[in-house]
Amino acid sequence: MGSATPGADGLPAVRLTGITKRFGDLVANDGVDLDVGRGEVHALLGENGAGKTTLMRILYGLTSADAGAVEVDGRPVTIRSPKDAIAAGIGMVTQHFSLVRPMTVAENLALGRARGARLDLEAARRHAREASERYGIAVDPDARVGDLSVGEQQRVEILKALARDCRVLILDEPTAVLVPQEVDALFATLRRLIADGLAIVFISHKLGEVRAISHRVSVLRRGVLVGTAPGDTDEKELARMMVGRPTFGVSRPDPIAHAADEPAVLQVTGLSAAGAHGLPAVRDVSIAVRAGEIVGIAGVSGNGQTELVEVLTGMRRPTAGSATVGGTPIAGASPAAVMAAGLGRIPEDRHASLVLDLPVELNLVMERIADFTGPGGLDHAAIRRNAVELIARFRIKARPEDRVGTLSGGNIQKVLLARVLAREPRAIVIAQPTRGLDVGASEYVRGEILARRAAGAAILLVSEDLDELLTLSDRVVVLYEGRVVGEMPSEKADPERLGLLMAGREVAA
Repeated sequence: MGSATPGADGLPAVRLTGITKRFGDLVANDGVDLDVGRGEVHALLGENGAGKTTLMRILYGLTSADAGAVEVDGRPVTIRSPKDAIAAGIGMVTQHFSLVRPMTVAENLALGRARGARLDLEAARRHAREASERYGIAVDPDARVGDLSVGEQQRVEILKALARDCRVLILDEPTAVLVPQEVDALFATLRRLIADGLAIVFISHKLGEVRAISHRVSVLRRGVLVGTAPGDTDEKELARMMVGRPTFGVSRPDPIAHAADEPAVLQVTGLSAAGAHGLPAVRDVSIAVRAGEIVGIAGVSGNGQTELVEVLTGMRRPTAGSATVGGTPIAGASPAAVMAAGLGRIPEDRHASLVLDLPVELNLVMERIADFTGPGGLDHAAIRRNAVELIARFRIKARPEDRVGTLSGGNIQKVLLARVLAREPRAIVIAQPTRGLDVGASEYVRGEILARRAAGAAILLVSEDLDELLTLSDRVVVLYEGRVVGEMPSEKADPERLGLLMAGREVAA
C-alpha cells in the first residue's frame, strides 16, 4: 500500500511512549512505543496474550497504564475513560460488543448522540440508514440487537465506530464476518477515510488482509514491541516475528477415495428449522459427510449456519427433515442422545460451552461426568489423571486446578477440543474454530481438525474465514437465506465466485 499522508506539522495523529502495564507478576506491556500517522493504517499483530489488546484498551481508556504517556496531534492527553478517548477523537471497536441487546440497531447507533430526554426514533432510523449507505455495511435499523447473530452484531459495531466523528479509529478483527466483496468494500471505505487524514489501528489475525490494507505493521510478543515493518512484508516473516519461529500453516492431505455407494457417516436430508420469531432459518438442507471427509459450510453470518449447527447438536428442534450419524437419528434428539450417537460438537461460542469459574479438570469431564462418578460421588483422582493426560496431549498451557476463565482464548479452545476429541467421535460439527485466535493457536487447532479427518472422522466445518474453509475442506457448501445455493470441490473453488454465492448474487450451475 502507498505511504501515509503526513500532517502539515509532521506530527503523528497519536503517539504512545513507554506504555507499561502489569497485572500482578505479569507484564502485559513493557515500555511500548507506538505512533500512528495521519492517513495511515497501522496494523498491530501478536499472539493471544502478547499485549496488543491491553495496549489498545489503554489508548481507549478501558485500562489505565502504570507508566507511559499518550499524545494526540502532538498534545499530551490524559485518558481515564472511553469518554475521554472519544473527546480526544479516538474511536474503537472492541472484541466484546458494547451494544444494548434489547434496543434496535438505530437506537444503538444513536446512543451518545441523542439530545434531550427523549430519543427521536425517526431521526435515529434516518441516521442509521444514511450511515449504512455511506459505509456500505447493510443493517436493518429496526432489528433488535438481541435477535441478531454474532456476526451481525459485529457489523453493527463496525458501523457504530465508523459513524463517529473520530481522528483515530481502532478496529479489532473488523472483517471476521465479511465475504470477500464486503471486505473489499470496507477496505475501500477505509482508504477513503485515510485519504481524509484518519489514522487507523488495524488488529487482525489475517496476514493477507494486513498486507493488503496497512502501511506499517507493529508486532508485539510477550508485552514487548519486537519490531515495526512495512505493510507489504512477507507473511512468513510477519508470522515469524509474532511467534518467534517460522509458521507455514497446515496443508490438507489428498482426498480419501470413497466408493460411489458408500453411505455417509453424517447424513442431513431435507432439514428445516425456525429461527427468531418463528421465521424459517434453515430451509430444506441436504448434506452428506463421509468418513475421512471435511465438508465446509460457507455463508455470511445470519444465513442459517447457527441454526443448522444447533439442530445437529441437539440445541434446536427441526421443523422438517432428518439427520443421522451412522444411521442413528439425531434430529430432535437431546444433546446427550446426540453425543451418544457418536457426534462431537465444538460450537462457535467457546465461552458459553465451558463453565469459566470451574477448573480445567472439571470442564474436561463435563460431558461424561457419569464415567467419573462412583458410589461415593466424584472420583477426583481419576478426574485429575484425565486432566493431566489431556493437558499434555493437547498442549494446554494450564494446570488442572486453574479456572478456565483465566486462560487465553487459544487455551480455552484447546480445553474444548480436548473434551470433545478425547471421545474420538465418528462425526464432528465444528463452528468458527479459530475465531479470535492468533496465528500459532489457529495453526494448532487446524492441525487437530486435519488429524481427526485422517483418523476417519466425518467433519462438518462452519467458518466465516474463506481461507480456512478452502485450506481444510474437501468440499464447500454455500448457504444463503438458509438454503444450499452451491457446492463445489475446494480445489476448484474460486473465492470471488464463493463470495457472489454467499451474497445471493449467483446460483451454482
